[in-house]
Parts: sequence; structure tokens; C-alpha cells
Amino acid sequence: MVTPAHVSYLLAALGTLFVLHFHLLASAFAGLAVHVLTVKLAGRLPKNWSGGAHAAALGAIALGVIVGLFGVGFGVWFSLRGNHGMAALLSTVVETLEKLKRTLPTGMSSFLPDTVEGLKEQITRLLHEHGRQISTAGMAGFKTFAHVLLGMIIGGMTALHRFSGVDSWPPFAAELHARAKALAEAFDKVVFAQVKISALNTVLTIFYLWIALPVFGVHLPMVQILVPFTFVAGLIPVLGNLISNTLIVLVSLSVSPAVAVASFVFLIAIHKLEYFTNARIIGGEVDARAWELLCAMLAMEAVFGVAGLVSAPVAYAWIKSELKAKEMI
Repeated sequence: MVTPAHVSYLLAALGTLFVLHFHLLASAFAGLAVHVLTVKLAGRLPKNWSGGAHAAALGAIALGVIVGLFGVGFGVWFSLRGNHGMAALLSTVVETLEKLKRTLPTGMSSFLPDTVEGLKEQITRLLHEHGRQISTAGMAGFKTFAHVLLGMIIGGMTALHRFSGVDSWPPFAAELHARAKALAEAFDKVVFAQVKISALNTVLTIFYLWIALPVFGVHLPMVQILVPFTFVAGLIPVLGNLISNTLIVLVSLSVSPAVAVASFVFLIAIHKLEYFTNARIIGGEVDARAWELLCAMLAMEAVFGVAGLVSAPVAYAWIKSELKAKEMI
């Protein structure tokens, strides 16, 4: 016999496949993040705020997002203006290329530009030749940003909505609410664990940049920026660590190819280690063993690619919580 619970589970499964297939994971995670943060922040506000607590919490989160976007925009504008912006960046790139030309074989080094003007000319030619692909990537990025923004708005609206009297709801509505609540709780646990993972990645990065490299007489520039960026990027499951360490490799390249190779080895080691740290730390939050999460991550990565890898901890925590609620495990 088909019950409302069966239909709600089917819709939950179809909804998950829909999000992964149509690349809406960033939007879904953004909405969940805003919803969970609003509810948790509202719970810490004074009790006499009553209905205004959620609105105040959402307002604080919205203000934080706006300030963050403004800060990023101001940082980009500041880095591009004047002689200390783009010109300095191009000069640093050219110095790095000059070092590469001295170490690479003659046939390969001939493809690298010698001056800032030569670099600008190559960039202009690449933009002209690949204009369509760049335009497509830009539109895809804008589309993703719009999806994330809409997801955040939806998450804020659901946080403001009063889901009271669930016991008196029709069976199907109550079951859908139960599925959504279990998903939010699983996401909350995984995000809390991701903060721990990001902190671990940051500690390892500090050890590498401030201890390991200086021991060998290597001092990378922009270390003060790389460390906080590593923590912020590390809040993105799996991909964050890869992004931050790739930036470290690029900065290392400005020192020497040997340092870049060492940083690349560091990137690979930490990226592989993150599979196990993710599984261990997140497993502790969702009451799952490391091998369970590793299997889930490998399976979803094989089916859905990077999106499956990123969503696997949340999906597995959600599934396991539903099974426990039904006393099936």
C-alpha cells in the first residue's frame, strides 16, 4: 500500500537527482546555509524577541553577505587600479616567466613572452581566439551566481516561515516537512564538521608556509593573505582545499619552479588526505564510520562527478538519519 511517507521519500529522491543533474547544488547549499544559520542565530537571541528573532538573524546574515560582496568588489578594484595593481601583477608574472625560461628547454621557452607588452599581446590574442568560450563561461558563472542568490532568498524565506502545529497537518504535508527538517539537520552537522576540516587544513598550511619553507630559506609572498583565504576556501567541501593550494602553487611559481613543485606535492598530499579527514571528522558528527562515508563519496563521485563528491557527506547523513528515525538501523 502506498502511503504519504512513501511518496515523500520518492519526491525527496527525485529532488536530489534533479538538483545534481541540473547543476543546482550551489543554489541548494546556499539556501540550506542561510536557513540553518538564521535558525541557529535566532535561537541565541533573547527570548522576548519572539517573532522578531528570525527577522533580526536573517537581517544580520544579509548584512554580512552584502558587506562580504562589497569587500570582494573593493578588493578587486583596489588590486586593479594604479601602479601597484595590475601593472605590479603583470610585472610579477613576467618575472616568473623569465625564471621559467631559464629552466625550460629552448623549444618550450620560446613560447613564453619576454616583456609585459608581449604578455599583454598573448592575452589579447587568446581572448580574441577563445572569445566564444570565455563568453559562455562568463554566462555560466553569472547563471550560477543568480541561482545562488535565489537559493539564499528562498532559504531566508523558509527560515522566516512559521512551521507550527505540524501534528495537525495533513499526512502528506507533515511527511514532506519531516524530510526537509531531516535534510536541514544533516546539513547543519556536516557544515559544523566542515569548519573543523577547514581549521585542520589551515593549520597544515601554516606549518608549510611559516615553518617548513622558511627552514629551507624560502619565504613566499602574500602569506598573510594565503592563510585566511585557506580557511575561508576550506569551508567549501573538497574543492576549497584544492582551490587554496592551487593558489599556493601559483604564488610558489613566482619564487622558483622547485618551490612550485614542492607546493604541488603538498597540494596532492593534502588533497588525498582530505578524503580521510573528511570521512573521519564528518563521520563523528553524523555517527558514521570513515569507510561508510568514503564509499558514499566514491560512489557519488563516480555517478555525478565533483558535485556528487561534494554532496555525498550531506546525502549520506540525510539517508542515515531517515533510516534511524524509522528504526531500520
